[in-house]
Amino acid sequence: MKKRNCNITKIFLALFFLVSVVLPLLFMFVNLFSADIGKIVNNPSFWTSALHSLCVSAVATVISITLAFLLAWCMTRTHVKGKGFFGAVILLPMLIPSISHGMGLIILFGQNGQLTKFFDLNWSIYGFWGIVIGSVMYSLPVAYLMISDILRYEDSTPYEAASVLGIPRRNRFFSITLPYMRKPMISVLFATFTLIITDYGVPAMVGGKYSTLPLMMYNEVIGRLDFAKGSVIGMVLLIPAVIAFVFDMVSRDGRSSGFVSKPFAPKKSFGRDFFAYGFLTVTSVVIVYPILTFAGLTFNKNYPTDLSFTMDNIYSTMNKGAGDFLLNSVIIALMVALIGTALAFRCAYFTARLQGLSSKILHLVSILSLAIPGIVLGLSYVLFFKGSFIYGTLAILILVNTIHFFSSPYLMIYNSLGKLNMHLEDVGLTLGIGRGRLIKDVIIPQSAGTLVEMFTYFFVNSMITISAVSFLATSFTKPLSLMITQFQQQMLLEASAFVSILILAVNILMKTVAYLVRCIILKKGVRSYAHKKAI
Repeated sequence: MKKRNCNITKIFLALFFLVSVVLPLLFMFVNLFSADIGKIVNNPSFWTSALHSLCVSAVATVISITLAFLLAWCMTRTHVKGKGFFGAVILLPMLIPSISHGMGLIILFGQNGQLTKFFDLNWSIYGFWGIVIGSVMYSLPVAYLMISDILRYEDSTPYEAASVLGIPRRNRFFSITLPYMRKPMISVLFATFTLIITDYGVPAMVGGKYSTLPLMMYNEVIGRLDFAKGSVIGMVLLIPAVIAFVFDMVSRDGRSSGFVSKPFAPKKSFGRDFFAYGFLTVTSVVIVYPILTFAGLTFNKNYPTDLSFTMDNIYSTMNKGAGDFLLNSVIIALMVALIGTALAFRCAYFTARLQGLSSKILHLVSILSLAIPGIVLGLSYVLFFKGSFIYGTLAILILVNTIHFFSSPYLMIYNSLGKLNMHLEDVGLTLGIGRGRLIKDVIIPQSAGTLVEMFTYFFVNSMITISAVSFLATSFTKPLSLMITQFQQQMLLEASAFVSILILAVNILMKTVAYLVRCIILKKGVRSYAHKKAI
């Protein structure tokens, strides 16, 4: 890859992010001037919704991170077997929209819920605690992934030295574990908080009269077409995300490019492993049971009055266009995965492998979408792209999802490329090997596993997302996930359950294919290493 080609690619990427990120946000900011900000801010309902959002997000974040830490500890610091199974179960909530978790809670704890009747409960799932429980279910897998990644790459050498010196386990935790985890946990804290405070699905189902800002924004824009008021609320929702973004940037250190001197090799301990088995089993049941219960609703004739078996819900849902919308979703998800993975790899190569001011600016822009909630991004696209040739087409849904989910896969490959030998390009130049061939023959094979994970991440999230696409989809381009909100508004929970099953099935299929591909890549890597060693 010649220097001229590098410059052309950088210019292309800069223009892409300018059009897809910067300008839409500026248009939304300009739209604020058409709103009566004083009237909106002085409205008691606005501040009530803001306070509700802060309260439920703070409580749910603390609970989610605590549970995620315990789960990550059980998976990385104990000798339990079946970690692959437990890991798959923990990540299962990521494969369905957040609004489906809210529906699952209604089936269990609603007025006619299974557990409500069985235990004769008098409390209501609707309101503060309903949103908290649903938000924890929704955010737990994300927090778990981040924390387990932190623990997995911790060096065990200081702990072994502390054990030899006779330092008690409690002192090791406060002297070694906490200092190591302090900075990365700031990122986990803000990422989880931002995920919860900007979510629309869970409050829409179990919020009841307990309003939140995302729900208020959705009702103003979709229900009343008040884009000015929606812009004001969107900017307010942008504040915690931007704060999280700034804190994460400030707290970042060189941990991503480091290496593990000696990974943990947990020894058998009956008491510790017994606790881990118990906690993982209970957590797995709590995760799976609401999903299975909600999925079973598909085959009920009319919940909750008639629970007899029927296939009518499947037939009626398919007759309402579920097959066409599923095709839309798969097309969108595949295109987002292909385009997003290619763009993220290209950006990461420049920012991780090449030095210069332009690379640093590109890196900053590439992670900017971490600070943009989906519901805000969707509204900004409405204001900026309305009347353009891509508005109302699948193309704009592909674009908004690519930007919405861009940063996390980008950081995956950025960290991966940063760990490769930084002198590969210099060696290639000495041997007369161009960058293009080096990328094709060396760098891509070395990072193939990460590329598969990126592809899967883009695909799965595009299948389940509701927030951004809800502002941009038409009756012809509607993805399948939006049928859930449609049926929820019509109180057709049985149809919503079937749609959730379809999304879950497609995502499980994609996860399975990705797992098999990674296994093939791993086997090839092992064979290649063995062959080189034999030679």
